[in-house]
Order: sequence, then structure tokens, then C-alpha cells
Amino acid sequence: MKKILARTVAALLAALLIWLAWVVVVPVPLPTTPYSVAVGPSRTLSQVARTLESDGVIRNRWVMVGLSRIMGTDRQVKAGLYEFSGPVAMWGLLKRLAEGSPDQAGLTAIEGWTFRQFRQVVDRQKDLVHVTRGWSEERIMMEIGATETRAEGLFFPSTYYYVPGSTDLELYQRAYRTMQQHLQSVWEGRRAELPYHSAYELLTMASLIEKETAHPEDRTMVASVFVNRLRIGMRLQTDPAVIYGMGANYRGNISKADLRRDTPYNTYTRAGLPPTPIALPSRASLDAAAHPAESRALYFVASREGRSQFSETLDEHNAAVREFITKKGR
Repeated sequence: MKKILARTVAALLAALLIWLAWVVVVPVPLPTTPYSVAVGPSRTLSQVARTLESDGVIRNRWVMVGLSRIMGTDRQVKAGLYEFSGPVAMWGLLKRLAEGSPDQAGLTAIEGWTFRQFRQVVDRQKDLVHVTRGWSEERIMMEIGATETRAEGLFFPSTYYYVPGSTDLELYQRAYRTMQQHLQSVWEGRRAELPYHSAYELLTMASLIEKETAHPEDRTMVASVFVNRLRIGMRLQTDPAVIYGMGANYRGNISKADLRRDTPYNTYTRAGLPPTPIALPSRASLDAAAHPAESRALYFVASREGRSQFSETLDEHNAAVREFITKKGR
């Protein structure tokens, strides 16, 4: 019995090794030529392996994930676009990813970032030629062909792939043009009779929505509150705009004195929209600004679950504040 068991185990191990060799070493024909796979800064190797398996480029994603951890590849992969022109084995694919030399490097701009944050990330990209270092914001806008002089909010948050050796100016231009395309599309399809005089004002509203919204489901209602306030001449009183106007003076908290201190972005002291956007808005926030929910809500406050509680009257709002803010502080 022991001999039979030993032979069985040996046979199973041999079969496993043959299968692993087939999975790891034998090349797989590509579904398209050339084939490319994107590796984003926040995309795990497990997610990449799932895509490769789904496309038929590898035979088993779990083997790839396991091998990547053994090789340390899961901690070395550099964001970018990797291209393959012929049949590739999993082992060769892992080695290519471990080299960290994508055919196109990648950079991601996050929704809600300011232009300053976006520029800091661009400046850190070693694969870019930095021709804009030392340039003013106004010069960057002029060189990319923008009609605006202020850069805030005018670059679309997305992942941008580029060939190493490209200039940072080219990347800014692509991000600007992408935002213009989305903004124009949203502006043309906006709901009628909204209180915006230009696409730029819609962009500004979208940036407020982006910074005020913890949950995507609340975007259209936040938009509705701000639109309703604009229609009746009520001040927007949105803290993110105040924070933006404080600049380097913001230290993590807003005091009553801060709310009273007038700046062009203090929506507690000034009526209407801020003079510029305050962040990079997502397409979802642009859509919400163009299609706010139909409501009479004029107030909102974050609930315990992070969702917003919307109210039509000040009494309802004060009750919500007592429930979700005052009691929470006790």
C-alpha cells in the first residue's frame, strides 16, 4: 500500500510539474498583435493578471500572482503601457513587468486634486522632459493654447500614457484638451434653464460638487442644492471653496473667523459661484452639474454613514445638524 501511495503521489507531483511548466513556460498566442496591457499606479498585479487571463494571454492568474510574489515582481511593476508583439510565456511576461520599462509610462491625475497637486506629480515624472519648470501658471496656459489664464480645474482627471522622452507640456496639453472635450459635451447636453452663463461656470460648479461629495449617489442632490441657492440669490456657503481661498493658511480646521474673513472664494461672504474652479472635477461631477436632481432642497449635512442629509427648510437642516453633528461631538 505504501508503494502504491508513493507512486500515486509521485505521479500527481509529476503531473502538477508538467502542468506548471505548461502554464509558466509554454508561450500563448496573443489575441491581437500587438497586444498591450495597462498597469495603473493604483492597479495591483492581481488585477493585471485577471485582465491577462480574461484576454487569454495567460492560462492561470493565480499561478502568475504566486510567482510574482516569489519573484518580488508585485512590488516592482511600474505604471505604464506594456506592448507585446508575439506569443509570450508567463515567465517572460513577468520578467518584462519586473524590468519596469513600459513602452509607454503612465501618470494619473486624481479627481478632486488642485492644479498644484497635479503639477507636483508631473514634476516628479523622471520619464518626462520638464520644459515647464520655473514657468508661471499663466505661461503654461498660453503655451498649451488655452484661452484661460488660470489653470485650476481645466485638466481632466485620468491616467495618461506617454512615450518616455515626451515633454510635460505635451501632457498638460492632452489633459487640457480632454477636459475641453468632456466639458463641451456636457455643456451641449445640459438641462435647460440652469443658472450658468458659460461652460466655465458649469465647470466651477462641478468642482464644488467634487469636493463636497463623499458618495457618488449624492452628486446630483448636492448640485440641486447649489443650483436652488443660485436661483434665489442665496449664498452657497460651501467650506471647500473657503479652504481653497485660504491657501497655505489652512491648517486642517476652519474657524468662525475664517468664515468671516473675505476672500474671492469665501462663499459665506460673497454671493454666486467662486471666480474659478477649486479642483479637477470628474466626468460624474460634470454630469451632475449639468443635470442636477429636481428638488427644493437648500441645505445638506453629512450623516453618520457619510451620506448627505438634504433639507428644504432651515428648521429641518438644524434638526439634522443636531442629530448628525452635535450629538456626534458629545
